Amino acid sequence: MLTDINPKLPMRNKAVTKAYYVNQLGFQVYGSADFDGYLMLQKDAIQIHFFEFEGLNPKENYGQVYLRTDDIEKLYKSLLINGVAIHPNGKLQTKDWGQKEFSLLDPDSNLLTFGQEV
Repeated sequence: MLTDINPKLPMRNKAVTKAYYVNQLGFQVYGSADFDGYLMLQKDAIQIHFFEFEGLNPKENYGQVYLRTDDIEKLYKSLLINGVAIHPNGKLQTKDWGQKEFSLLDPDSNLLTFGQEV
């Protein structure tokens, strides 16, 4: 019965979040409505939604999402070419649990981990 999931992550500033995901990560704005304090973004078959939380302390943000991909090498290289900062502890590597992964932090310290089964 379940068909999809759209995680909701906190953001302090809609314009900053939108610019990062669109210009750095290649997402597009989803839908035609511009809701105050809310942002919906899509890339390929996934969506991430964001809610405004102006008082968010990025050092205390534990927002996380795990995104599966079918070409992690290509994705990783494209992000490096675009100058996207990879998490210092999240460089591309094969993990003991059978996933090749890398991670990055968005402007609000939401952790995005990308993974592909090896």
